[in-house]
Amino acid sequence: MAEVHLIGQLLGASGFSQRRLFCKWGLHAGGAWKLLGGLREGQTQVDDPQADDMAHWCHPLDVHFATKGLQGWPRLHLQVWHQDSLGRTELLGYGFCHVPSSPGCHALSCVTWRPRGSGVTQRLRHRLLGGGPQLRAPDLIYAGADRFRLRTEAAGTVHVELGVLLRHFGRYGVQC
Repeated sequence: MAEVHLIGQLLGASGFSQRRLFCKWGLHAGGAWKLLGGLREGQTQVDDPQADDMAHWCHPLDVHFATKGLQGWPRLHLQVWHQDSLGRTELLGYGFCHVPSSPGCHALSCVTWRPRGSGVTQRLRHRLLGGGPQLRAPDLIYAGADRFRLRTEAAGTVHVELGVLLRHFGRYGVQC
């Protein structure tokens, strides 16, 4: 079987309206992909940037997959959250990016978005009380047609550094 090894880190996030950010992340791959090592999902620590608007996480990613085919190439999905001084959490943005299919080191910028309230009352409640609309089915983050029916607004950017190692792809007729 061909193998893909991903080694890197979630560097941090910038451009969000709040401070004290953390990120929940996960890797999704198709049915022909098998996880050989590492974690498929995780969460960073909370960072409260003092000097600039960049939250620094430097959270490691180290995942090893085996596959029988290229269909369902892995995708990194992200949820950026804010934690207030009382420990309450609020979702600030969803995002995803495709894992690069070429070997080497890659710097990825994953733009995030959040659902926008449908009415003026809902947006005012979000501004005054916090919280806000969330997805009932988180697989809409990377799923096809249904995502484009959502009303959304830009949230911020997550910065990822990712090294991609490919092994035995030549044996299966794939040239890298």
